[in-house]
Amino acid sequence: MIIKKLRLNNFRNYEELEIDFSDGVNILFGDNAQGKTNILEAVFLAATTKSLRGSRDRDMIRFGQEEAHISAVTERDGMTHKIDMHLRKGRAKGLAVDGIPIRRSADLLGLLHTVSFSPEDLSMMNNGPEERRRFYDLELCQLDKIYCSNLSDYNKALAQRNDLLKQIADNPSLRPTLEVWDEQLVRFGSYLIRARKHFTEQLGPIVKAKHAGLTDGAEVLKLVYEPNTTEEEFRQSLSRNLERDLILKYTSNGPHRDDLSLYINDNNVRLYGSQGQKRTTALALKLAEIELIRTAIRETPVLLLDDVLSELDRNRQSRLLSEMEDVQTIVTCTGMEEFIACRPDGNTVYRVGGNQVNRI
Repeated sequence: MIIKKLRLNNFRNYEELEIDFSDGVNILFGDNAQGKTNILEAVFLAATTKSLRGSRDRDMIRFGQEEAHISAVTERDGMTHKIDMHLRKGRAKGLAVDGIPIRRSADLLGLLHTVSFSPEDLSMMNNGPEERRRFYDLELCQLDKIYCSNLSDYNKALAQRNDLLKQIADNPSLRPTLEVWDEQLVRFGSYLIRARKHFTEQLGPIVKAKHAGLTDGAEVLKLVYEPNTTEEEFRQSLSRNLERDLILKYTSNGPHRDDLSLYINDNNVRLYGSQGQKRTTALALKLAEIELIRTAIRETPVLLLDDVLSELDRNRQSRLLSEMEDVQTIVTCTGMEEFIACRPDGNTVYRVGGNQVNRI
């Protein structure tokens, strides 16, 4: 699975841009704030319909413009497909595959799988649970279209219930209608809980093995899914916490409050891990993602590395680069010296600057 070509129009800082990627390692280098990360974001957006940085559609449109266009040509099993995406202020994305419009984002998933790694991922263990839930959602949406559909429906039902909780303060007669949204939350949320549990069970042994390789077996890493409520108790928890929710004016229970914890030798990495241990844990997670996608779909994802090598020591750099042997990789950096020292051959290099990208 690879991306062969990327075209951008009025996306971020690019008025017009076209890049042909090689099947191997593609290095985008240049000074900071030149738009290197914007290219990775466009690839990730074409694969997942989501921003790499959690940005809203209108924030990715070039300043002064009303629309942005992303076009990506992908190849899988010898077959090519063209993904077209229009970002429009105040309106939903426009999506098409091979010139045929599609209505649901889920119908796009599977044409291009990506694994992204950035300095923000290195600090995932320092952040709140929202960041770790985002990790679940981004990976599961690429692997499971049903999960993506259920996640979208759950978020819509949650927004409706929260809005209703606010309205009931002024109009108590609306209270019985909460049952409708409770049913929706339980229906869609139960799938999310079940899928996250299964994903953790699949990913756990792979992460453990990758981490052991990074630490020469000196440490044992364990993943623990921490659901806010179980599939069996979700309905009861909504009922039990209703009075509290009415006071707070938001839904206090459900998979939107789940967390993922990681333990090294039974110590919580977020609370007790050193910076080095957190970096190693984040790297093990990314390496495990690649392996899990290979196993699940029998294809290798595209690896997106956003200026992450400068955050890793030489040993961790070497381990990460060793995974690139059969993986199309797009990597950004401000200087190539360290990268070339670790991987001297088989790279395609592009200079990024002045809102242009030139292959050299």
